[in-house]
Amino acid sequence: MIDTPEALEALVARALQARAVALDTEFVWERTYYPRLGVVQVGLSEDDCHLIDAAAFDDLAMLAPLLADPGVVKILHDAQQDLVILRRVSGAFPRNVFDTRRAAGFVGLPSTLSLGDVVRATVDVYLPKTSTRTDWLRRPLSEHQRAYALDDVRYLPAARREILARIRQRGREAWLREEMAAYDDPALYEEKDPHTQFERIAGAGRLSARQLAVLRELAAWREQEARRRDLPRGRVLEDRALAAVARSLPRSNEALASVKGLNGADVRRHGRAMLAAVERGLAAQPEERPRLPGRPPDDDVLAARINFALAYLTGKGRAEGIDPAMVAPRAEVKALVAEGPQAAPERHALLRGWRRAFLGEDLLGLLSGRLAVRLDVATGLPRLV
Repeated sequence: MIDTPEALEALVARALQARAVALDTEFVWERTYYPRLGVVQVGLSEDDCHLIDAAAFDDLAMLAPLLADPGVVKILHDAQQDLVILRRVSGAFPRNVFDTRRAAGFVGLPSTLSLGDVVRATVDVYLPKTSTRTDWLRRPLSEHQRAYALDDVRYLPAARREILARIRQRGREAWLREEMAAYDDPALYEEKDPHTQFERIAGAGRLSARQLAVLRELAAWREQEARRRDLPRGRVLEDRALAAVARSLPRSNEALASVKGLNGADVRRHGRAMLAAVERGLAAQPEERPRLPGRPPDDDVLAARINFALAYLTGKGRAEGIDPAMVAPRAEVKALVAEGPQAAPERHALLRGWRRAFLGEDLLGLLSGRLAVRLDVATGLPRLV
């Protein structure tokens, strides 16, 4: 275990001389707002892997040069959560990331595969998954825990090499670079605006614009309080309680105490803050109130066009060996079809970059009637005509 500044400095210096470094994290995230980092795994090769004891350091700023160096590839699997954690403990914005999970989607594998499945599919190694629920903050770690953690980076360099070879065979290097460049965007690692958190609360879509303005302020207050106290959102106040307050619009302690779903402890602890949030929401002018997109009206013709586009996406993805789920989620296809062939590229990822080249242009042609689809009798899959 790397648990001294000197040992960590030496490891980072060696990693900076490598062309590619595998990274992973193990953390605990049950009773806090922010994940508690226990271990960082670093793999320089199959036989040169190390565990950094995060609990032994006040921070991991010494990792910053490695994370930020554009000349060293950082290999991770399902990278975003690990990178957000590493960004927070190191202070550095990651550069030059290779996500084996997303890259697999370019070579005929699902882009949602687990690490074990990707390693099995690329280098034919089976990884046991028996320590996924371990407490990574407890010391000492057992030999079994250490072996499990090291295996999470041991085979990533080899998996990357195999995926790259398959991508080159398909001529998709440019598409891969574009997809991985998204991890270089600093905005990916910034905390979300607290005033957008109301959108994730169940029942928000059934509230009026006035009630939504109140829910927005309540959710923003809770988000800031959860961050300040490092508590899960639900430990501050549950979603259903926020929604109940937004529906009731209480303006006094008595009215707040009568809201179904709030208990006396909630009112005593947070009553003043909740009433202040209600007042801020009610003070919002009509044009400042949020509006969530409503459900589209039932339209058999539109539904048929959406199903047609989704079927074409699935068929082309399978025919070309690209995971349809990585190309576009169902909601993105529906939005593009609903807007039609005049859709603006800035509003649709399907009309930008490699996604436009792979599918977006086809969909525009189909929606405008310029193109048609027929089944290929040899493959049974759709093709353009």
